[in-house]
Amino acid sequence: MTSTMLTIVLLTISNVFMTVAWYGHLKYPQATLWMAILVAWGIALFEYCFQVPANRIGNQAGITLPQLKIMQEVITLVVFCVFASTCMGYKITWNYYAGFAFVLVGVFFVYLKW
Repeated sequence: MTSTMLTIVLLTISNVFMTVAWYGHLKYPQATLWMAILVAWGIALFEYCFQVPANRIGNQAGITLPQLKIMQEVITLVVFCVFASTCMGYKITWNYYAGFAFVLVGVFFVYLKW
């Protein structure tokens, strides 16, 4: 597996944990806020265990800092859409997809060699 692919895989795993930590507690409104915070922190620990190595491996492979950031944002949007629709039952409508498409335009500008 190439360093770039490993970076993408680690960022994807990281984003799954991050999305669950940030939004999963919304499914349990009866839980106290302090409990939601503690659980989210516990989940976020695992997120960092994948995010930090992903960024280091990617940077050492020659992926620039802005490229790492835009890569992470695209992965975040994909993971979020899957999570929101499958786990939270949220309908992602055309206008959300249109907004996400603008982020993909950003990928073009960040990765294109000018």
